[in-house]
Amino acid sequence: MADLLDVSSLPLAERVKLLSGDGPWHSYAAGGLPAAELSDGPHGLRTETGVDMVWIPSTGFPTGSALASSWDAELARRVGRAIGEEARAMGVQCVLGPGVNLKRSPLCGRNFEYFSEDPALAAVLGAAWVEGIQSTGVAACLKHFAANNQETRRTEMSVEADETTLRELYLEAFRRIVQTARPWSVMCSYNRIHGVHASQHRWLLTDVLRDEWGFDGLVVSDWDAVHDPVAAVRAGLDLEMPGTDGRSAAALLAAVRSGDLTEAEVDRAAERVVRFVSRVLPDGWPPASPVRDPGVTPGAPLTAGQATALGVGEHHRLAREAAAAAAVLLRNDGVLPLEAQGSGSIAVIGGYAVTPRIQGGGSAGVCPTMVDAPLDAIREAAGTDRVWYAPGYPVGATNYYEEAEAHGQDAGLLRAEAVAVAAQAEVVIVFAGLPLLDEREAFDRDHLDLPAAQTDLLVELAQLDRPLVVVLQAGSAAVLDPGWHDRASAILLTHLGGQAVGSATADLLFGRVNPSGKLAETWPLRLADTPGIDTFPDLDTARYPEGPLIGYRWYDSRALAVGYPFGHGLSYTSFGYGSLSATGGAEGLDLWIEVENTGVLPGAEVVQFYLTPPREANRPRFLAGFVKLPLGPGEAGTARLRVRYRDLASWSPEDGWQQPAGQWRVEAGASSRDLRQQTVVGLAARDFPS
Repeated sequence: MADLLDVSSLPLAERVKLLSGDGPWHSYAAGGLPAAELSDGPHGLRTETGVDMVWIPSTGFPTGSALASSWDAELARRVGRAIGEEARAMGVQCVLGPGVNLKRSPLCGRNFEYFSEDPALAAVLGAAWVEGIQSTGVAACLKHFAANNQETRRTEMSVEADETTLRELYLEAFRRIVQTARPWSVMCSYNRIHGVHASQHRWLLTDVLRDEWGFDGLVVSDWDAVHDPVAAVRAGLDLEMPGTDGRSAAALLAAVRSGDLTEAEVDRAAERVVRFVSRVLPDGWPPASPVRDPGVTPGAPLTAGQATALGVGEHHRLAREAAAAAAVLLRNDGVLPLEAQGSGSIAVIGGYAVTPRIQGGGSAGVCPTMVDAPLDAIREAAGTDRVWYAPGYPVGATNYYEEAEAHGQDAGLLRAEAVAVAAQAEVVIVFAGLPLLDEREAFDRDHLDLPAAQTDLLVELAQLDRPLVVVLQAGSAAVLDPGWHDRASAILLTHLGGQAVGSATADLLFGRVNPSGKLAETWPLRLADTPGIDTFPDLDTARYPEGPLIGYRWYDSRALAVGYPFGHGLSYTSFGYGSLSATGGAEGLDLWIEVENTGVLPGAEVVQFYLTPPREANRPRFLAGFVKLPLGPGEAGTARLRVRYRDLASWSPEDGWQQPAGQWRVEAGASSRDLRQQTVVGLAARDFPS
C-alpha cells in the first residue's frame, strides 16, 4: 500500500501539525492527506452527531467483562466486525478499543470495559476483536498502554511495579495481541510508570512496543494525556489527541529550531501518521456517510435509511446472541430452566427488569439503537397473565449511559409491595446489580456490595417459601450477602449485557439457550481478601506489593476461599472428562482431552488448561489456554490446544525471557478450582529474544 503523502514534500511548519489532532476527533489534513476520524468504543460506537455530547445511536454490545465471559474468540471476532461495519457506515476510521488492562483489583471503576484478570484470556478475546474490526478496513486502537489499573488520580499516580511483574502480567496481553493480530494503532495510558508519564515513556513506546514486539502502527495518546509534546514525540508518541489549537505544533517547531528535537524525530512520527491514514483511507477522503444525514435532527431516532445503513436489525440479533453466550450461571438447584408453557405465576421484582444495566459510564457509553427490557421479554415468553411485577427498590432515571441518583422513592414501601407480590407467586425472579454510578470511568469503588436497598429486599424475599432466582447485572465482581445468597435457588449473572440483554435473559431463563459462560474474573467472599487491598487506590505511588499475583493467582497462592472462582460457570447439562494427554513438539506444547456431554440437553463446555512450572521456577499455576466445545446430548469431542513455548516463558532482568526446563504439571477442568484431570510433561529449556 502506497502512502498518500510524501512527508518530505511538506514544510516543517506543516509536518509538526500532523502530530496532533484537528479538533476532538480528527487527525490533521495536509497536502492532500485526508483527515481520519476516531471514535470512542469499544462495545459500540460513541460518535458525535456534530452537536457536542449528542451521540449517533449505535448497537450497544455486551461490555468487555461480559464478552470475555463467553470465552468465545469467534464471537468476539464477529462483534468486532459488526462494530467495524457500523464505523464504516458512520464514516469513522478508527475505534478506540479494545481495552485489555488487567483487573488488579475488583474496585477499579473501569473494570467493566476490560476483559479479564488473566492475560491469556484477555489476549485471545482482544486479538479476535482486533481482527474482526480490522477486517472491515477500520483500525482498532489497543488500549490503555500500560498498567492503567485504577481510575483514582489516574493522570498523576505512578506505577512502581517491578519489571518482572510488568512484563509477565500487565504487558503480556498487549504483546500477544500486537504480535498476532497486528493492531493498526495503540493508545498510551494516562498514568506514570516509574515516574514518567506513559505518553513520554521511551522504554514503553519504543524499546518494548516497537523494537522488541515489532509494532508498526500508530501510537496515539489518550485524550489530554500529553503533558510535554516534545518529550512525547521524542519517546515515540506519534499523534496527540485531541487537538490543541496549534499549541503543540508551535512547541514542536520551536524545539526543532532550538535543537531540543531533531527534524528526523518529527519526520518519523509524521510518517507514521501518514501511513496510518493511508491504511484506513487508501482511496483518500471517504464518501459522505449515509448515517450522517444533514437533514436529520441530532438526537432524533434513526430513520429507516439510517437503520438499514447501520445494520441495526442484524446487529441487534448478534448482540442478543452475545449477551446469552456471555451470561454465567453461578448457582442452580434445578429450578432453571423455567417452563415457558407452564401455568404457575412468576413474580418479577426489581427496577432493572424494566431499565436494565446494559453498560458502564464514561467514554464507553453508547446511545443504543434500542433496548430490550427483561420484563417485556419474560412476558412474551411466559404470557402476560402469568407474570406480575413490582419495582422493589429505587432506581435513578437513566438514558443508559448516564444515571441520576434515585430520589423521592421510599425504599421500605417499595420493598413491602414487592414482598407482597412475591408471596403470591410460585417462582420469584429478582433483578439486582450495581448502579451505573458504581461502574464508570474516572471513579473507583470503595466497596464491593450491592446497594443496601437491594440487599434488604433480597434477604426478605429469601425468607419466603418460594424458589428465588436472582439475575445479577454487574460489570465487575461483587460480594453477595449470605443472608440471601445461601437461600437462592439460582443466580444468573448477565454482566452489563448490552442492549439485547433483556431478550437474552429470557432465552436463558426459559431454556431456549443453555448457559455456557464462565467467569473471566474471580468473585471474592470479602473485600479484605482482594489483592492490593492495603494500598488500593494508590494516590501517588502504586508499588504493587502483590507482584504478579492477582486474580486467581492471588487467591490460590494464599489458599483463600472465594465466592466464585475464575472460570466458573454452570450449564443445564453436565460434562465428563476423559484422560488428559500432553506432548512437547517442535512448535509448542500440545494438549488434548476428551469431553462428553453426559446430560440430555445440548450445551458447550469451556475446557480450561492450566500449567504449573517446575518448582524451581517459583511461579504459580496459570491459564495456558482454553477450548470451547459444543456438544449434543451423549456426544463426545476432543479439546485440542497448542501452547507456544514463548507463552510459557518467565522474565528475569538478568536472563531475559526463558522457558524453564523440567517437569511441568498440566491440569484440565471446568474452572481454576474444578480441575478434573492432570498429567506431567518434561520440557527442555528455551530462551527467547523478546
